[in-house]
Amino acid sequence: MSTRGLALAGVLCVTAACNGQADGQQTVGPEATVGPEVTVMTLQPQSIMLTTEVPGYTSASVKAEVRPQVSGTILRRNFEEGADVRAGQVLYQIDPLTYQVAYNSAKAALSLAEAMAARQPPRRRSGDPGATEQQDDDADAEYKWAQADVMKAQAAVDKARIELAATRIRAPISGRVGPSTVTSGDLATAGQPTPLATVLQIDPIYVDVTLPSTDILHAMQDRTSGKQQQAAAAPSQARLRLSDGNEYAYAGKLELSAAPTVADTGSVTVRAVFPNPEGQLLPGMSVRVQVQEGVRNQALLVPQRSVIRDTTGQASVLVVGSNNRVESRPVTTERMVGGQWLIGAGLKAGERIVVDGRRYAPSDAPLRIHT
Repeated sequence: MSTRGLALAGVLCVTAACNGQADGQQTVGPEATVGPEVTVMTLQPQSIMLTTEVPGYTSASVKAEVRPQVSGTILRRNFEEGADVRAGQVLYQIDPLTYQVAYNSAKAALSLAEAMAARQPPRRRSGDPGATEQQDDDADAEYKWAQADVMKAQAAVDKARIELAATRIRAPISGRVGPSTVTSGDLATAGQPTPLATVLQIDPIYVDVTLPSTDILHAMQDRTSGKQQQAAAAPSQARLRLSDGNEYAYAGKLELSAAPTVADTGSVTVRAVFPNPEGQLLPGMSVRVQVQEGVRNQALLVPQRSVIRDTTGQASVLVVGSNNRVESRPVTTERMVGGQWLIGAGLKAGERIVVDGRRYAPSDAPLRIHT
Protein backbone atom coordinates (compact mmCIF):
# COMPACT_ATOMS: atom_id res chain seq x y z
CA MET A 1 0.00 0.00 0.00
CA SER A 2 1.34 3.49 -0.81
CA THR A 3 2.34 5.96 1.89
CA ARG A 4 -0.71 8.11 1.17
CA GLY A 5 -2.96 5.07 1.26
CA LEU A 6 -1.55 3.95 4.58
CA ALA A 7 -2.10 7.39 6.08
CA LEU A 8 -5.62 7.70 4.78
CA ALA A 9 -6.47 4.28 6.17
CA GLY A 10 -6.60 5.94 9.57
CA VAL A 11 -8.86 8.81 8.55
CA LEU A 12 -12.33 8.94 10.10
CA CYS A 13 -14.21 11.19 7.72
CA VAL A 14 -17.77 12.48 8.15
CA THR A 15 -19.31 15.57 6.52
CA ALA A 16 -22.68 17.25 7.06
CA ALA A 17 -23.96 15.81 3.80
CA CYS A 18 -22.82 12.19 4.45
CA ASN A 19 -25.50 9.53 4.79
CA GLY A 20 -25.10 5.83 5.53
CA GLN A 21 -21.60 6.26 7.00
CA ALA A 22 -19.28 3.27 7.25
CA ASP A 23 -18.70 1.68 10.66
CA GLY A 24 -15.81 3.22 12.60
CA GLN A 25 -16.16 6.78 11.23
CA GLN A 26 -16.37 9.55 13.79
CA THR A 27 -17.99 12.96 13.61
CA VAL A 28 -16.97 15.82 15.84
CA GLY A 29 -19.20 18.89 16.19
CA PRO A 30 -19.91 21.68 18.62
CA GLU A 31 -23.40 20.32 19.16
CA ALA A 32 -24.77 16.79 19.34
CA THR A 33 -27.18 17.11 16.43
CA VAL A 34 -26.68 20.52 14.88
CA GLY A 35 -23.84 22.67 13.67
CA PRO A 36 -21.00 22.03 11.24
CA GLU A 37 -19.00 18.86 11.49
CA VAL A 38 -15.26 18.24 11.27
CA THR A 39 -13.19 15.30 10.07
CA VAL A 40 -10.66 13.62 12.32
CA MET A 41 -8.06 10.91 11.83
CA THR A 42 -6.38 8.54 14.23
CA LEU A 43 -2.59 8.53 13.87
CA GLN A 44 -1.18 5.13 12.89
CA PRO A 45 2.60 4.49 12.84
CA GLN A 46 4.08 3.35 9.52
CA SER A 47 7.36 2.23 8.00
CA ILE A 48 8.27 4.44 5.06
CA MET A 49 11.24 4.81 2.72
CA LEU A 50 12.77 8.27 2.92
CA THR A 51 14.32 9.70 -0.22
CA THR A 52 16.12 12.91 -1.09
CA GLU A 53 15.99 14.50 -4.54
CA VAL A 54 19.00 16.63 -5.41
CA PRO A 55 20.49 18.01 -8.64
CA GLY A 56 23.27 16.10 -10.35
CA TYR A 57 25.45 16.17 -13.45
CA THR A 58 26.48 13.29 -15.68
CA SER A 59 30.06 12.48 -16.62
CA ALA A 60 31.80 9.68 -18.52
CA SER A 61 32.92 6.72 -16.46
CA VAL A 62 36.16 6.43 -18.48
CA LYS A 63 37.90 9.13 -20.52
CA ALA A 64 40.82 8.36 -22.85
CA GLU A 65 42.67 10.95 -24.91
CA VAL A 66 44.09 9.76 -28.23
CA ARG A 67 47.67 10.95 -28.87
CA PRO A 68 50.24 9.83 -31.46
CA GLN A 69 53.25 7.77 -30.36
CA VAL A 70 55.23 8.60 -33.51
CA SER A 71 55.52 11.71 -35.65
CA GLY A 72 54.32 12.02 -39.21
CA THR A 73 51.68 13.29 -41.58
CA ILE A 74 48.06 12.24 -41.07
CA LEU A 75 46.97 10.37 -44.18
CA ARG A 76 43.34 9.78 -43.21
CA ARG A 77 40.81 9.65 -40.41
CA ASN A 78 38.87 6.39 -40.15
CA PHE A 79 35.89 7.32 -37.96
CA GLU A 80 32.83 9.54 -37.82
CA GLU A 81 32.80 12.10 -35.04
CA GLY A 82 30.30 11.15 -32.35
CA ALA A 83 30.24 7.48 -33.38
CA ASP A 84 30.82 4.49 -31.13
CA VAL A 85 34.23 2.86 -31.59
CA ARG A 86 35.76 -0.39 -30.35
CA ALA A 87 38.97 -0.74 -28.38
CA GLY A 88 41.78 -1.35 -30.90
CA GLN A 89 39.91 0.16 -33.84
CA VAL A 90 42.16 2.21 -36.14
CA LEU A 91 41.20 5.88 -35.84
CA TYR A 92 44.03 7.57 -37.78
CA GLN A 93 46.69 6.47 -40.26
CA ILE A 94 50.05 8.25 -40.20
CA ASP A 95 52.23 8.00 -43.33
CA PRO A 96 54.15 4.75 -42.67
CA LEU A 97 56.75 5.03 -45.47
CA THR A 98 59.77 6.13 -43.43
CA TYR A 99 58.90 3.68 -40.64
CA GLN A 100 58.60 0.80 -43.11
CA VAL A 101 62.07 1.65 -44.46
CA ALA A 102 63.49 1.74 -40.95
CA TYR A 103 61.93 -1.63 -40.18
CA ASN A 104 63.36 -3.21 -43.33
CA SER A 105 66.79 -1.80 -42.51
CA ALA A 106 66.65 -3.17 -38.97
CA LYS A 107 65.75 -6.61 -40.28
CA ALA A 108 68.71 -6.54 -42.68
CA ALA A 109 71.04 -5.57 -39.84
CA LEU A 110 69.71 -8.47 -37.80
CA SER A 111 70.40 -10.92 -40.62
CA LEU A 112 73.97 -9.63 -40.91
CA ALA A 113 74.56 -9.94 -37.18
CA GLU A 114 73.23 -13.50 -37.18
CA ALA A 115 75.54 -14.39 -40.07
CA MET A 116 78.54 -12.96 -38.25
CA ALA A 117 77.63 -14.83 -35.11
CA ALA A 118 77.46 -18.07 -37.05
CA ARG A 119 81.14 -17.64 -37.95
CA GLN A 120 82.10 -17.46 -34.28
CA PRO A 121 81.25 -20.86 -32.76
CA PRO A 122 82.05 -21.23 -29.07
CA ARG A 123 85.43 -22.84 -28.42
CA ARG A 124 86.14 -25.17 -25.54
CA ARG A 125 89.52 -25.25 -23.87
CA SER A 126 89.71 -29.01 -24.38
CA GLY A 127 88.88 -28.73 -28.06
CA ASP A 128 92.32 -27.54 -29.25
CA PRO A 129 95.22 -28.93 -27.27
CA GLY A 130 97.57 -26.53 -29.00
CA ALA A 131 95.65 -23.38 -28.15
CA THR A 132 96.94 -21.17 -25.45
CA GLU A 133 94.80 -19.94 -22.59
CA GLN A 134 94.80 -16.44 -24.09
CA GLN A 135 93.56 -17.72 -27.42
CA ASP A 136 90.70 -19.54 -25.70
CA ASP A 137 89.74 -16.36 -23.84
CA ASP A 138 89.81 -14.32 -27.05
CA ALA A 139 87.63 -16.87 -28.85
CA ASP A 140 85.07 -16.82 -26.05
CA ALA A 141 84.99 -13.00 -26.09
CA GLU A 142 84.46 -12.92 -29.87
CA TYR A 143 81.59 -15.35 -29.56
CA LYS A 144 79.90 -13.34 -26.82
CA TRP A 145 80.43 -10.14 -28.80
CA ALA A 146 78.76 -11.66 -31.84
CA GLN A 147 75.81 -12.82 -29.74
CA ALA A 148 75.46 -9.34 -28.25
CA ASP A 149 75.36 -7.89 -31.76
CA VAL A 150 72.51 -10.25 -32.59
CA MET A 151 70.57 -9.18 -29.51
CA LYS A 152 71.15 -5.51 -30.29
CA ALA A 153 69.98 -5.97 -33.87
CA GLN A 154 66.91 -7.86 -32.63
CA ALA A 155 66.05 -4.99 -30.28
CA ALA A 156 66.33 -2.55 -33.20
CA VAL A 157 63.94 -4.72 -35.22
CA ASP A 158 61.45 -4.81 -32.35
CA LYS A 159 61.63 -1.01 -31.93
CA ALA A 160 61.14 -0.47 -35.67
CA ARG A 161 58.18 -2.87 -35.66
CA ILE A 162 56.54 -1.02 -32.76
CA GLU A 163 57.01 2.36 -34.46
CA LEU A 164 55.64 1.04 -37.74
CA ALA A 165 52.58 -0.35 -35.93
CA ALA A 166 52.14 2.99 -34.12
CA THR A 167 51.45 4.71 -37.43
CA ARG A 168 48.03 3.08 -37.11
CA ILE A 169 46.58 5.06 -34.18
CA ARG A 170 44.00 2.89 -32.42
CA ALA A 171 41.21 3.57 -29.94
CA PRO A 172 42.52 2.86 -26.42
CA ILE A 173 39.04 1.97 -25.10
CA SER A 174 35.57 1.26 -26.40
CA GLY A 175 33.23 4.23 -26.25
CA ARG A 176 31.99 7.31 -28.06
CA VAL A 177 34.61 9.33 -29.92
CA GLY A 178 34.40 13.09 -29.90
CA PRO A 179 35.45 15.73 -32.45
CA SER A 180 38.79 15.36 -34.21
CA THR A 181 41.35 18.12 -33.75
CA VAL A 182 43.24 17.24 -36.97
CA THR A 183 42.43 16.52 -40.59
CA SER A 184 44.22 14.72 -43.39
CA GLY A 185 47.52 16.40 -44.18
CA ASP A 186 48.12 17.72 -40.66
CA LEU A 187 51.38 16.91 -38.90
CA ALA A 188 51.15 14.78 -35.78
CA THR A 189 53.97 14.85 -33.22
CA ALA A 190 54.80 12.05 -30.80
CA GLY A 191 53.56 12.89 -27.30
CA GLN A 192 51.97 16.18 -28.36
CA PRO A 193 49.97 17.94 -25.59
CA THR A 194 46.81 18.32 -27.68
CA PRO A 195 44.94 15.02 -28.20
CA LEU A 196 43.85 14.06 -31.69
CA ALA A 197 40.46 13.03 -30.27
CA THR A 198 38.87 11.87 -27.02
CA VAL A 199 36.98 8.63 -26.43
CA LEU A 200 34.37 8.60 -23.65
CA GLN A 201 32.88 5.48 -22.09
CA ILE A 202 29.28 6.32 -21.13
CA ASP A 203 27.94 2.86 -20.25
CA PRO A 204 27.91 2.89 -17.32
CA ILE A 205 27.77 6.64 -16.73
CA TYR A 206 28.58 8.61 -13.58
CA VAL A 207 26.27 11.13 -11.91
CA ASP A 208 27.84 13.40 -9.31
CA VAL A 209 25.48 14.75 -6.66
CA THR A 210 26.02 17.20 -3.82
CA LEU A 211 24.31 16.64 -0.47
CA PRO A 212 24.31 19.00 2.53
CA SER A 213 26.67 17.69 5.19
CA THR A 214 24.00 18.30 7.83
CA ASP A 215 21.65 15.87 6.07
CA ILE A 216 24.39 13.21 6.06
CA LEU A 217 24.99 13.72 9.78
CA HIS A 218 21.27 13.56 10.60
CA ALA A 219 20.86 10.35 8.61
CA MET A 220 23.82 8.79 10.43
CA GLN A 221 22.41 9.85 13.79
CA ASP A 222 18.98 8.43 12.94
CA ARG A 223 20.53 5.08 12.00
CA THR A 224 22.69 5.01 15.12
CA SER A 225 19.68 5.67 17.34
CA GLY A 226 17.54 3.08 15.54
CA LYS A 227 15.03 5.71 14.43
CA GLN A 228 15.92 4.98 10.82
CA GLN A 229 17.29 1.84 9.19
CA GLN A 230 19.17 1.27 5.99
CA ALA A 231 17.05 -0.29 3.25
CA ALA A 232 17.69 -4.03 3.18
CA ALA A 233 16.79 -4.74 -0.45
CA ALA A 234 18.63 -1.84 -2.10
CA PRO A 235 20.74 0.03 0.48
CA SER A 236 22.40 2.37 -2.03
CA GLN A 237 19.82 2.57 -4.79
CA ALA A 238 19.29 5.81 -6.66
CA ARG A 239 16.83 6.90 -9.34
CA LEU A 240 17.06 9.62 -11.98
CA ARG A 241 14.57 12.21 -13.16
CA LEU A 242 15.42 13.75 -16.52
CA SER A 243 15.16 17.43 -17.40
CA ASP A 244 11.80 16.83 -19.13
CA GLY A 245 10.34 15.44 -15.90
CA ASN A 246 10.33 11.79 -16.98
CA GLU A 247 11.90 9.12 -14.80
CA TYR A 248 14.95 7.33 -16.19
CA ALA A 249 14.28 3.66 -16.86
CA TYR A 250 17.28 2.21 -15.02
CA ALA A 251 18.12 2.38 -11.34
CA GLY A 252 21.64 3.21 -10.24
CA LYS A 253 23.64 2.83 -7.08
CA LEU A 254 25.79 5.08 -4.95
CA GLU A 255 29.49 4.43 -5.41
CA LEU A 256 30.87 5.07 -1.94
CA SER A 257 34.03 2.98 -2.14
CA ALA A 258 36.11 6.16 -2.26
CA ALA A 259 35.96 8.82 0.43
CA PRO A 260 33.39 11.54 -0.38
CA THR A 261 34.66 15.05 -1.08
CA VAL A 262 33.71 17.67 1.48
CA ALA A 263 33.60 21.08 -0.18
CA ASP A 264 34.18 24.42 1.52
CA THR A 265 30.46 25.09 1.16
CA GLY A 266 29.57 22.52 3.83
CA SER A 267 28.34 19.90 1.37
CA VAL A 268 29.36 16.37 0.47
CA THR A 269 29.83 15.25 -3.13
CA VAL A 270 29.15 11.58 -3.86
CA ARG A 271 28.96 9.62 -7.09
CA ALA A 272 26.18 7.42 -8.43
CA VAL A 273 26.65 4.89 -11.23
CA PHE A 274 23.86 4.26 -13.74
CA PRO A 275 23.62 1.79 -16.64
CA ASN A 276 23.29 3.54 -19.99
CA PRO A 277 22.88 0.80 -22.63
CA GLU A 278 20.97 2.98 -25.12
CA GLY A 279 23.25 5.99 -24.68
CA GLN A 280 20.32 8.15 -23.58
CA LEU A 281 22.46 9.94 -21.01
CA LEU A 282 25.33 12.08 -22.30
CA PRO A 283 28.15 13.69 -20.33
CA GLY A 284 27.31 17.15 -19.00
CA MET A 285 23.55 16.63 -18.69
CA SER A 286 21.67 18.10 -15.72
CA VAL A 287 19.42 15.59 -13.93
CA ARG A 288 17.60 15.14 -10.63
CA VAL A 289 18.79 12.26 -8.47
CA GLN A 290 16.55 10.53 -5.95
CA VAL A 291 18.74 8.99 -3.25
CA GLN A 292 17.34 6.48 -0.78
CA GLU A 293 18.26 7.50 2.77
CA GLY A 294 16.72 4.57 4.59
CA VAL A 295 13.56 3.22 6.22
CA ARG A 296 11.90 5.28 8.95
CA ASN A 297 10.15 3.06 11.45
CA GLN A 298 7.11 4.23 13.46
CA ALA A 299 6.67 7.25 11.19
CA LEU A 300 3.64 9.50 11.74
CA LEU A 301 2.19 11.20 8.66
CA VAL A 302 -0.56 13.83 8.68
CA PRO A 303 -2.35 15.49 5.73
CA GLN A 304 -0.86 18.79 4.67
CA ARG A 305 -4.14 20.63 5.24
CA SER A 306 -4.25 19.61 8.91
CA VAL A 307 -1.13 21.66 9.71
CA ILE A 308 -1.21 25.45 10.09
CA ARG A 309 1.61 27.87 10.88
CA ASP A 310 1.55 31.10 12.82
CA THR A 311 3.38 34.29 11.90
CA THR A 312 6.61 32.93 13.37
CA GLY A 313 6.42 29.77 11.27
CA GLN A 314 5.55 27.47 14.17
CA ALA A 315 3.44 24.52 12.97
CA SER A 316 0.49 23.21 14.97
CA VAL A 317 -2.43 20.79 14.69
CA LEU A 318 -5.71 20.40 16.55
CA VAL A 319 -5.74 17.32 18.79
CA VAL A 320 -8.99 15.83 20.10
CA GLY A 321 -8.42 14.82 23.71
CA SER A 322 -10.05 12.05 25.72
CA ASN A 323 -12.41 14.59 27.28
CA ASN A 324 -13.71 15.48 23.82
CA ARG A 325 -12.03 18.85 23.87
CA VAL A 326 -9.80 20.26 21.14
CA GLU A 327 -6.37 21.59 21.96
CA SER A 328 -3.86 23.29 19.67
CA ARG A 329 -0.63 21.29 19.72
CA PRO A 330 2.69 22.64 18.39
CA VAL A 331 4.48 20.06 16.24
CA THR A 332 7.76 19.70 14.36
CA THR A 333 7.47 18.86 10.66
CA GLU A 334 10.49 17.23 9.04
CA ARG A 335 9.54 16.98 5.35
CA MET A 336 6.81 16.24 2.85
CA VAL A 337 6.30 12.54 2.03
CA GLY A 338 3.73 11.74 -0.62
CA GLY A 339 1.82 14.98 -0.07
CA GLN A 340 1.77 14.56 3.72
CA TRP A 341 3.86 16.00 6.52
CA LEU A 342 6.26 13.71 8.36
CA ILE A 343 5.96 14.63 12.04
CA GLY A 344 9.23 14.81 13.95
CA ALA A 345 7.86 15.66 17.40
CA GLY A 346 4.64 16.72 19.13
CA LEU A 347 2.31 13.81 18.34
CA LYS A 348 1.98 10.16 19.38
CA ALA A 349 0.46 7.13 17.74
CA GLY A 350 -3.23 6.67 18.57
CA GLU A 351 -3.96 10.37 19.00
CA ARG A 352 -6.75 11.97 16.96
CA ILE A 353 -6.27 15.16 15.01
CA VAL A 354 -8.67 17.42 13.11
CA VAL A 355 -8.18 17.12 9.36
CA ASP A 356 -11.03 19.22 7.91
CA GLY A 357 -13.23 21.91 9.44
CA ARG A 358 -10.71 23.10 12.00
CA ARG A 359 -12.14 26.65 11.80
CA TYR A 360 -15.32 25.29 13.41
CA ALA A 361 -13.38 23.77 16.32
CA PRO A 362 -11.79 26.54 18.43
CA SER A 363 -9.05 25.57 20.84
CA ASP A 364 -10.24 23.94 24.09
CA ALA A 365 -13.81 23.75 22.72
CA PRO A 366 -16.03 21.00 24.23
CA LEU A 367 -17.05 18.49 21.56
CA ARG A 368 -19.44 15.59 21.34
CA ILE A 369 -18.33 12.48 19.50
CA HIS A 370 -20.84 10.74 17.23
CA THR A 371 -20.24 7.23 15.91
